[in-house]
Amino acid sequence: MSTKHTIEQSEQFRQEFIAFAIKKEVLRFGEFKTKAGRLSPYFFNAGLFDDGESLMKLGEFYAAAIENSGIEFDMLFGPAYKGITLAASIAIAFAKNGHNVPYAYNRKEAKDHGEGGVIVGSPLKGRVLIIDDVISAGTSVRESVDLIRHNGATACGVAIAIDRQEKGLGELSAVQEVIKNNGIPVCAIANLDDLLTYLENQNGMAQNLLVDKVKSYRQMYGVI
Repeated sequence: MSTKHTIEQSEQFRQEFIAFAIKKEVLRFGEFKTKAGRLSPYFFNAGLFDDGESLMKLGEFYAAAIENSGIEFDMLFGPAYKGITLAASIAIAFAKNGHNVPYAYNRKEAKDHGEGGVIVGSPLKGRVLIIDDVISAGTSVRESVDLIRHNGATACGVAIAIDRQEKGLGELSAVQEVIKNNGIPVCAIANLDDLLTYLENQNGMAQNLLVDKVKSYRQMYGVI
């Protein structure tokens, strides 16, 4: 997309993403234990964007959200493992819009033969935008920031699919902690508020019950 969204367009865009994630069953409902040990009524697993069409659409959603955020960057970095396909799909989406963006990802273990090293793809340089699916404890982001700095580049922000808007290690949300601890912005395609808006616009007793469960979870662990 070549221009930023209006507020109305952004709202529709986020709702379309929620519907897309639910249809693909990437966004599921039930009872799921999070990394923090909390029992969440919903779960988002970007690894289930597991075919060409859904990964193409996902990259387009990410690219539009990144462009709309105003974050200026020179290249993309996808931390292993989920970030690898995410960064690649986003780079392809930008290329389709005439913006050829380099990308790189890391190996979990350094390669001791061939080209060696832990970085695959474009050399890390300039302003690097980190790509991930969600932010839980911020560990992946912190490791990525350190790796980027070690290679002489600068982490300029993080792009994620869903902002759960819930507490991290303290009273701040996990996203807010990343912003504070690393001094970089975070943009998301959609957040918990968008999920609730989507659910509230659906009809049926089951949907009403689900809305109540999500609201109760947010009351316990959410941040404004």
